[in-house]
Amino acid sequence: MARNEQLIRQHKVLQILERSRFGRTLEEIRDDLVDELGLTSLHTRSVRRDLEALQAAGFDVESHEIQRGRVWKLGPRFRGTQKITVSVTELVALSLSRELLFPLSGTPFWIGIESFWSKIRESLPPAVWHHYEQSRKILHVLGITPKSYENQQGIIRTIHRAIQQHRVLQIHYQTLGEPAARQRKIEPYGLVVYQSSLYIVAAVSGASDDLRAMRHWKLDRFQKAEALDEYFRPRKDFQLESHLGKSMGIFAGEKTRKFRIRISAYAAPWVLEDPWHPQQIVEHRRDGSLVLTVTAAHELEIIPRVLALGTEAEVLTPASCRKAIGQIVSRLGEMYE
Repeated sequence: MARNEQLIRQHKVLQILERSRFGRTLEEIRDDLVDELGLTSLHTRSVRRDLEALQAAGFDVESHEIQRGRVWKLGPRFRGTQKITVSVTELVALSLSRELLFPLSGTPFWIGIESFWSKIRESLPPAVWHHYEQSRKILHVLGITPKSYENQQGIIRTIHRAIQQHRVLQIHYQTLGEPAARQRKIEPYGLVVYQSSLYIVAAVSGASDDLRAMRHWKLDRFQKAEALDEYFRPRKDFQLESHLGKSMGIFAGEKTRKFRIRISAYAAPWVLEDPWHPQQIVEHRRDGSLVLTVTAAHELEIIPRVLALGTEAEVLTPASCRKAIGQIVSRLGEMYE
């Protein structure tokens, strides 16, 4: 087995033991690994070697003989290193982050968030928690879409496992506007949370180089996902963070275009107050207006923002985007006559 797969499995063993208060037998650990990593089979000898490797690496893993057999559990030294200390300010910041991630409710990621939050609450003195509750009353989070991926948590586990193990995914994907879902094979590289939705960044498996550009697949449109016994070699030139930083939104595209937008003096303060992109270029004009230059993979990342400003914004280039907005405005005029 590849070294990377062994490390993934050993890390999962630690997670299994960490959430087990009374320990797990080799067979129980083996069954958990098969279920959570989507393995077709796994021998208990491999599980024992993983446990011994963790002990050799310095992890406090103990074994005890009890009525139901020999169980493995984390020792007191391991749990002692997990002691949590946190300030009220850190608690408030963490609780805000937790609420921003409510759309992940029901997913393995949310289970991790809730587990960590529970550990913090149990470890704090009542006086500290009371101080936190008083401080939290003055902050409120709005604008989060009321959605949940609870029904897709099995699909998410499969996708996450495929990303870690570089396995090809076979999916049934329902593209909007198409009458039925299509079966595809994709090579997943990462997960993205964007505006309360989850997206999978993946290339089409087996396609030519020109067609292997990264695409963003919305999880809401997945009907099924299966990790195949096929593996892909990740692109060495691909970095998820830099890939996502090329554009303003979630539209995929290896090639981006520059858009220049004139913003009136009236609207300029709002645009400066809420930047469109971290790397935007702002040219200030004497009359108080400005010209904004941003990069985007698709003009639909630009058009809604421009239309939201009405006559206070005008796309200067490219010409194709100007034309598209002109057609939209023309149709709106006819609609509201």
